[in-house]
Formats: sequence, structure tokens, C-alpha cells
Amino acid sequence: MATDIKDAVHTVHAFDAAAVMRLLPARPRLLALGEPTHGEDTLLDLRNELFQQLVEQEGYRTIAIESDCMMGLVVDDYVTSGTGTLDEVMEHGFSHGWGASAANRELVRWMRTHNEGRPASERLRFAGFDGPLEITAAASPRQALTALHDYLSTQVETGLLPCTAETLDRLLGADDRWTDPAAMLDPSQSVGQSADTGRLRLLADDLVALLDAQTPHLITTTSRDDLDRARLYGRTATGLLRYHHSMADTSPARMTRLCALRDLMMSHNLLAVAARGPALVHAGNSHLQREKSSMQMWQGRVEWWSAGALVSAQLGKEYAFVATALGTIRHQGVDTPPPNTLEGLLYELPDDRYVINAPQLTTALGNTLPTPRVSPWFGYAPFDPAHLANSDGIVFVRDVPRS
Repeated sequence: MATDIKDAVHTVHAFDAAAVMRLLPARPRLLALGEPTHGEDTLLDLRNELFQQLVEQEGYRTIAIESDCMMGLVVDDYVTSGTGTLDEVMEHGFSHGWGASAANRELVRWMRTHNEGRPASERLRFAGFDGPLEITAAASPRQALTALHDYLSTQVETGLLPCTAETLDRLLGADDRWTDPAAMLDPSQSVGQSADTGRLRLLADDLVALLDAQTPHLITTTSRDDLDRARLYGRTATGLLRYHHSMADTSPARMTRLCALRDLMMSHNLLAVAARGPALVHAGNSHLQREKSSMQMWQGRVEWWSAGALVSAQLGKEYAFVATALGTIRHQGVDTPPPNTLEGLLYELPDDRYVINAPQLTTALGNTLPTPRVSPWFGYAPFDPAHLANSDGIVFVRDVPRS
């Protein structure tokens, strides 16, 4: 089987941006690079290398990663205008522990250096596209909701606002009511379906409607960046309130709804990124694939449409998905892959990194797909060979050493 792939010269290429772009009929507006595990700088270094080449060779200007969209504004301010220090940005600009990554630090440092002295139209931009969510809890909608209200209160007549800032503050209450981790396992501990939260959902909807209704005025009185941020505040506030509502759900569909709502928030943020110009997107394979995502949870298997599937349905060929597959993560007990798996097949090739044309590989394999690999470690999700035909490409990394 490996010999067949090596003989198919149009299937396997050395890794670089040019090889990735040759997989595609045209430059996509969103080029999504997935990863099968988190926290490995080897994979993040590969992402950085690809982004730098896309900037230099293909005119890409934005990178979007699986991190809190609100916190990401701190990073964007730093790389575009030098606001704050690198240490502050790494501490406050990333969620999920990404700020501790040496590769993420190098990405931010390089973007800031690249932007020095360049006009705004040529500066690189950073975006987090995840919601302010963790698997254990969700953030209070306070930051997003009050930021949206503050923006509108300076731009439109007071009488058009659906409420005062004081009303929002009273309805929001203490932030720890929203972030209580007990609510993830016990819906009765969530405030998501309280009377105050119901009122907040209506007010958030009214504020977003006011923002949209005033767009012709706002584009003449504020900058495009300020308006885009106000829209981000609106998406985040309404998304969080919707998510908290489902946290209080007691039906069997509760976790399906929560997982779907997270990826829906991701997709809305990615579409906003796409509106700004071509971008590299980096996240887990399962968030970016065109198929449904799935996860085994305490109440059983949960399936939902991924952000990639949602965005692909909107953008069509302007969305491209390249998955990353890997051979070993020995420090996590992931050893040499079995030869009958896709990873085992690719592991027989001699070099460390490849770009594989997924549709052509599907053809080369014929009617028999490789056996799905089973991971001995919960933090690594092998590539599902059934997804080959619906992926644009695969980046294969032979061995991932300890970061």
C-alpha cells in the first residue's frame, strides 16, 4: 500500500505553503488547518511556518485560532499597534492555556515585528474565534453586553437604547453566578433560564438589532474596526446567553445543544474573519472538518455539525480544510501506528513532514479504506479515514517530540 502511494507522484509532496495551495483550485478565503491534539509546539511551529509563507507568498493577512474571541482582541491590539507588552499579551490574550506556548509567543512576536512601520492596510491581524467557553463552564455575558451598550450609547440617540447600563448591571448580577462549574453537570445550578436572563436575552437582541439598523450612520461616524468589534460584542453576548439557556436544559439533548452552540459561535466568528480577507484558521480537526463532529460524554455519544461544516456550507469553495495527521506522540503513550491504519501507511514514508492530496489518496486506496486508528490517550484524536474524500488535503507529521 505504501509503495502505491510513493508511486503516485501527484499525491505526496514536501510540506510548504506552495504545496498546500496546489491542492486547491484557487486561493480560499479561509484556509483551515486542523490538528489532532492540542498543546504540542511541533504542530504550532508548523502552523507558524505555514502562516508566514502564506503572508509572504499568497497575501494572507489574518490568522484565527481556537481561542477566546474577546481575549483575542488583546493580541490584535498588540500586533497591530503595539498596545501593552508581549508578556501581558501572552497572559491576558489567550484562553485554554495557549498563552504558555513558546510557539504562540513566537507567532505574536513575529506578527508585531512584521507590522512595524507598515500602513494599516498591510498589517497582519489576529483573531480568536472560539467563544468565551471552557468545557467546564461559560463566561458571564457582562463584558460583551456592556461593551456593546457602551459603543451604542456614544453613537446613537439615548432614546433609541432599549435600556440603561444600570439595568444591564442589575440583571447580570454577580459574575460567579454565570461561571459556576457545577452548572455543567447539574442544570439546576445554571442561571440560564431565570427571569433575569430571559430579560437579558431580549435586551441583547434589541441591542444587536439597533446596531444593524444604525449601520449606515455608524460607518460614517466610527472606524470599520470599531464597528466590527461592536458586531463581535453582539455575537458574543447573544451566543453566550443562548449557551447559558441550554446549560439549564434538562432534556436528553442538552449536551448536543451545547456542543452545537459552541461551534455555531465559532462559525459566526469565522465568517466575520472571512469578510475581512483571506485568513489561515487553526483549531482541532473536529472543529474544522466538513463532517459532523462527535464526542463520547458521560451520557453517551454526542454528534453535532462542526464549525467547518457550517462555514463550508456558506462559503463553498472559498473554504478549504487540510487536516493534520501524525505518527507518534511517544511522551503521551502514542507509539508507532499499526500498519493497517492511515497513519501507519503514511508512517512508512521516509521523511518527517508531507502534504498529501486527500482526494487522490482516496483514489489510490481504491475501495478499501484503512482501519481507523484507536488512540491510547484521550488527548489525541486519530484521523478518520472515512473523512478522506471530503478533505482537501492532509499534512502528515511523523513524530511529535515533547514540547
